[in-house]
Amino acid sequence: AAAAPAAAAPAPAPAAAAVAPAAAPSDEGSAGSSVLSPAVRRAILEHGIDPATIKGTGKDGRITKDDVLEAAKNKPASAPVSASAAAAPAARSEERVKMTRLRQTIAKRLKSAQDNAALLTTFNDVDMSAVIEAREKYKDVFQKKHGIKLGFMSFFAKASVLALKDIPAVNAQIDGDEIVYHDYVDISVAVSAPNGLVVPVVKDCDKLGFAGIEKAIAEFGKKAKEGTLTMADMTGGTFTISNGGVFGGLMSTPIINPPQSAVLGLHRIEDRAVVRNGEIVIRPMMYIALSYDHRIIDGREAVTALKTIKEAIEDPTRLLIDL
Repeated sequence: AAAAPAAAAPAPAPAAAAVAPAAAPSDEGSAGSSVLSPAVRRAILEHGIDPATIKGTGKDGRITKDDVLEAAKNKPASAPVSASAAAAPAARSEERVKMTRLRQTIAKRLKSAQDNAALLTTFNDVDMSAVIEAREKYKDVFQKKHGIKLGFMSFFAKASVLALKDIPAVNAQIDGDEIVYHDYVDISVAVSAPNGLVVPVVKDCDKLGFAGIEKAIAEFGKKAKEGTLTMADMTGGTFTISNGGVFGGLMSTPIINPPQSAVLGLHRIEDRAVVRNGEIVIRPMMYIALSYDHRIIDGREAVTALKTIKEAIEDPTRLLIDL
């Protein structure tokens, strides 16, 4: 395997030489010796031969392919040695950087979730057509009235509120040998910051409207970039939404944010062929995932909660009439 790079490595140098010596007449004194056929040029490059060192035996002293092959046989043994040196790997280096306190905290919390919780993930997919249509229809008037863009996160936050109210265990947590149920919904929103993932909490999502949720998320995103999030911003939370779709993720199994018991993972939207009323049509689809602590949430409850979120996104009217 090492022989191939050794033969190919010297090729660039003779390539330049193939032009320069050709301009000078050979010992034969024939101008025709400067003309190299394509086959001869290719052979010269393959074998790394300087054409100036080859004595042509063809008509008018021209170099033939056989001349090149003969020269290759008599090529000095030193050439492979230099080729091996050229093929040697470049020097490599390593850098050690101490983990930031934030990264250490993230690592401990995520490992704690794996060590203590009985993690399981259930999946579904959701047709985003209705939400996309609603955003397109109302985005201008929404921004004009509230001064903020209408995004997907507020739809999923409100859909999650419906699910958590219907399935209280998904909004609860374990404390020792007790289960703590919350009559409020504080949603932690995973935000990518320069130093790592942070999860500020949008409090009272069950009481906030779409604009309130969007403003809170936008403010947290700004603070995350500026590095000004406080512990108060990230304290609490009864449920988490993580949107890996902004990075192009198709599907994932998100990890819960202790001491919470569940996390909703969102992913990228892509056009897919689906069946509607017996016909194959193209729809903007998204995979959604719900990771949960099986110690407190049963499979039936998790699947029902995710199905409720799916139905609310596919028919946003449910968000208005609490279905």
